[in-house]
Amino acid sequence: MSKLDRDFYIRDPLEAAPALLGKVVVHATGQGVLSGRIVETEAYVAGDEASHCTGGLTPRNCMLFGEPGHAYVYFIYGLHYCLNLVCHLPGIAGGVMIRALEPLQGIDVMRHNRGRDELRGLCSGPGKLTQAMGIDLTHNGEDLLGDRLYVVDDGTDPGAVVSRPRIGIRLATEKPWRFYPEAWRQWVSKR
Repeated sequence: MSKLDRDFYIRDPLEAAPALLGKVVVHATGQGVLSGRIVETEAYVAGDEASHCTGGLTPRNCMLFGEPGHAYVYFIYGLHYCLNLVCHLPGIAGGVMIRALEPLQGIDVMRHNRGRDELRGLCSGPGKLTQAMGIDLTHNGEDLLGDRLYVVDDGTDPGAVVSRPRIGIRLATEKPWRFYPEAWRQWVSKR
C-alpha cells in the first residue's frame, strides 16, 4: 500500500472524485487504526452553486482554496461532520466529499463510535462515516500526507463506475457528480 502523494490531489475534482474510488481512508487514533475503502464520492468545483467555494474565500471554506491534499471538514445541520479532500488545479478552488466507506480496520471501534452493529450502515453516508471514523473539526486542515489522517492506494480496482446526481443538497442537484462503483452499491448512501 502506498500513501497518495500531493500530485494525486492536484487535479480537477471531477477527475479526482472517480479516481478516489477504491482507495482507503486511514485514521490513526488513540483507539487504534481505523480504515475504510472509499465507495462513494461527490465532486464540488468552483462556480458550482452547491460548492462551499462559490461565494469566495471565507474563514470556514479557506481550506478549499489552499494546497491540495488537505482535509476540509465542516459541521452541517448542527449534527454531522463531513469529510472532503481538497483537490483542485492551481488557482481554482474545489474538493471531493467522501460520501461512503466500506469499513476495513477497527470495526469494533467504529461500531462503538456509532452505537450500531450492522456493518453496512456504519459508514453509508458522510455523517455516518465521520462519526464511525472519529473525524471532526479538529481534522479540518489536516495534511493528508501526514501520519494521522491519510489515503492509501492498495491497488484495488473498483470496476465500472457510475455517475449520478448529487444528493443531500438543495442546489445544483441535477449535476451527475456523485460517483460509485456499481459492484459496491450496497455500501453507498441510502438515498
